[in-house]
Amino acid sequence: MTPDSRLASRHVGPALLALAIGGFAIGTTEFVTMGLLPQIADGVHISIPTAGHVVSAYAIGVVVGAPLIAALGARTGRKRLLLGLMAIFVLGNVLSAVAGSYQLLMAARFLTGLPHGAFFGIGAVVGASMVPANRRAWAVSMIMVGLPVANIIGVPLTTLLGQRVGWQIPFLAVGVLGLLTLVAVWFWVTPQPVGNDVNVRSELSALAKPQVWMALLVGMVGFGGMFATYSFITPTMTELAGFSEAAVTIVLAVYGVGMTGGTLVGGRLADRALMPSLYGGLVAVTVVLGTFGWLAQSKVGALVGVFAMGFSASILIPALQTRLMDVAHEGQSLAASLNHSTLNVANALGAWLGSVVLAAGYGYEWPSRVGAALAVAGLVLALISGWMDRRKATTTAGSQAL
Repeated sequence: MTPDSRLASRHVGPALLALAIGGFAIGTTEFVTMGLLPQIADGVHISIPTAGHVVSAYAIGVVVGAPLIAALGARTGRKRLLLGLMAIFVLGNVLSAVAGSYQLLMAARFLTGLPHGAFFGIGAVVGASMVPANRRAWAVSMIMVGLPVANIIGVPLTTLLGQRVGWQIPFLAVGVLGLLTLVAVWFWVTPQPVGNDVNVRSELSALAKPQVWMALLVGMVGFGGMFATYSFITPTMTELAGFSEAAVTIVLAVYGVGMTGGTLVGGRLADRALMPSLYGGLVAVTVVLGTFGWLAQSKVGALVGVFAMGFSASILIPALQTRLMDVAHEGQSLAASLNHSTLNVANALGAWLGSVVLAAGYGYEWPSRVGAALAVAGLVLALISGWMDRRKATTTAGSQAL
């Protein structure tokens, strides 16, 4: 082991913590907007439906920023790029807090969303590079766990803060978290020089690999099933399970706990057997969503179903992220960042399909059943991807034998 590698090894824990803090900040700013739509609408003098476009502006920023930044920043050192991304994130949140008009707020939320996917994607590559090969998915899960923890702690606290003292304050608070992340990354993440063979072309080479597209499709379709249900979780809990609107906050916290557990377990499972953990996670999502409409008929069943939904879906996150890095080869940063773009597409796809079912006159138990069908489609895609791997390995072995 070289002196540099020993130094990197000592910094693994703090470095992963620094990146997880960033994930916590990103998760908080992404979801707190949804809980403050009435206050935001009043603050910039728009209707609540129009205020919903602020959420969309952030999501569009994620979809656009992830591939663009990862590709154009290919020649930039990864630590420097992470620092730059977090600086943009801080600026976006500060501008969100001081926005006095709808137009400026839309622009600020778009800017805030730009670093989201690239930060997680590049952070995953950095974290995985600091540990042995058999612990890469665990390192990825340690970075990703900031998102579900944000749903347990960050989002409820900042939502309450925004309701009590003004919708601008949560964005300022997240900006402070971003500054803390910036400092932590500066001190705890070791520099990772970019090799001479890494450039925009090498990153874009990931897009020419069929397995990269298969992994992205698995995430988009598989997670679309979960979002078909989660997008309508509040009316599902009030209409089917009989919870009051005030109690839905507790339900969402239960979902966050399930996400946290699933992310941590998923990292361990993916390190043991990556593709089987991906198959198993999709099977679990299918079963949970297939039974969710029945479970949600009672309060206890609904809580069990919500926890299981968060847990089973989050098992997939470390596996998908690691799978993308494996199959992308030279284009790891771009592929890992694209994962978060496709998850936002999954969000839109699932919400749309759920709304179609509800608009057709079906009850709130039906979006989860549509979600189960999407999860089955994701499983089929994952199985095809695994078959492609085995076929390629067989072909390679045969040609070597000759």
